Amino acid sequence: MKSRNLTWLCAGLLALSSCAPQGAAQPETTAPTSENAVIETILARRSIRRYTTQPVEREKLELIVKCGINAPSGLNKQPWEVRVVDNAAYIDSLTALYVKANPKVAEDTTFRNMFRNAPAVIFIASPSNGSGQLDCGLLGENMVLAAQSLGLGTCCLGGPTRFMKEASEAAPYLEKLGFSEDYTLLYAIGVGYPDESPAAKPRDESKVRFID
Repeated sequence: MKSRNLTWLCAGLLALSSCAPQGAAQPETTAPTSENAVIETILARRSIRRYTTQPVEREKLELIVKCGINAPSGLNKQPWEVRVVDNAAYIDSLTALYVKANPKVAEDTTFRNMFRNAPAVIFIASPSNGSGQLDCGLLGENMVLAAQSLGLGTCCLGGPTRFMKEASEAAPYLEKLGFSEDYTLLYAIGVGYPDESPAAKPRDESKVRFID
């Protein structure tokens, strides 16, 4: 089991490094630095909850998704379906429904949309039988790291997807994503140009133990 986990980790890192453009500038980090670009990207990543209004270039979104689907998966089944939305009309009209159901969110003067104001959203679905969720997590991690390496911020989101699955008025928006009948929306990733630079949060290293 240990060797299998190590193999999956190495495969994920190699997939990410193969997707990074040559000569891309690496973002600064307040975390410990390394001469390894992949490790620096991992340590520099933050969940971003404030974005500029600048649209994300389609070619960058395509590269992020390419890195995502190069994630490892059990038996290479690739049990995911991915939908990318950078259509402001879709995001804004869905947000209007969300605000109607949750009016307090609009009290924030910086609020623009339900995806933490991100101008692009990646929706990820997994098989409805519950399998593939681990693989979809690996897929998403590849995506957020790829985005970080491209100067973009991300935030993994569960609340908006719950609304889309549970609110009857949001059903047309979920249907528009066109997931297969045997797949269920699992989570979303907001993507955009950061409008904040949050510091690294403490990590509890006591939860990690080496067993001799």
